[in-house]
Amino acid sequence: MNLKTLSAVAAVLALAGLTGAATANAVPATVSGDGGNRIGTLRANGDAYVKEGGLSATWVKESGDVKQVALSGNRIGVLTGDGVAWVKEGGLSATWVREADDVKQIALSGDRIGVLKDNGDAYVKEGGLSATWVKEHDKVKELELAGNRIGVVTGNGDAYVKEGGLSATWVKEHDNVIGIDLAGNRIGVLTGDGVAWVKEGGLSATWVREHDDVIQLELSGNRIGVLTDHGDAYVKEGGLSAMWVHEYEHAIQIALSGKRIGVLKGDGDARVKEGGLSATWVLEANNVTELALS
Repeated sequence: MNLKTLSAVAAVLALAGLTGAATANAVPATVSGDGGNRIGTLRANGDAYVKEGGLSATWVKESGDVKQVALSGNRIGVLTGDGVAWVKEGGLSATWVREADDVKQIALSGDRIGVLKDNGDAYVKEGGLSATWVKEHDKVKELELAGNRIGVVTGNGDAYVKEGGLSATWVKEHDNVIGIDLAGNRIGVLTGDGVAWVKEGGLSATWVREHDDVIQLELSGNRIGVLTDHGDAYVKEGGLSAMWVHEYEHAIQIALSGKRIGVLKGDGDARVKEGGLSATWVLEANNVTELALS
């Protein structure tokens, strides 16, 4: 999720009377997953809930005073209002491990954990929850993880991606970027003029222009989702030039994971569908300020 989206979300939620401390301090975050069966929601009062299994599974409260929730596989991460990043691994009732302080964004992917510090330093660790941090980049405003790729957007709008180990070499991907998303061998960027671009393959692959007037871009598997500045959510499946399908209107956030699509409405209703692009929506929760899929 990019910064432009967060501003739009905060504005709409404020009008709906749903803005709490969590939204006011919102941070860029990846909300899309890689085909897992967990759904996370951040409620207006700062409580984070996660469910596992079918769309009608029972919610489990994970933590309070939360301003970001992140999911990946059997890991759950939260960023609390005091800037502390916590991660648990295993079941929904597993024990939290304190990962880092002075954090403004947390990111998860596989056995990697990333944090973006208040001072703009990005760190990533690989392995267990107590693995050693590796400093990846400074002057960062967004951090993204996917598989063995790490992406950052720097304060001047440059997007960089590295592939391989934590000490791999950075490759500059694009400039004038306000949001970056990674999934498999795809890289997506949202530029300051509202254009969503996606490339597939190596780090030097060719960019394909996907959509204009975009405020959020999300990737998962062979699906691409965009949210336009009019609140229309679109998803395409297949190649980069596949046809767009209109999924929802009056949305303020979109999330993807495998065969799941989620949307958040301005009134705080979170809905998820599973299956084809024309599957039926299921209302998951009310008073939601952020929706995340694993």
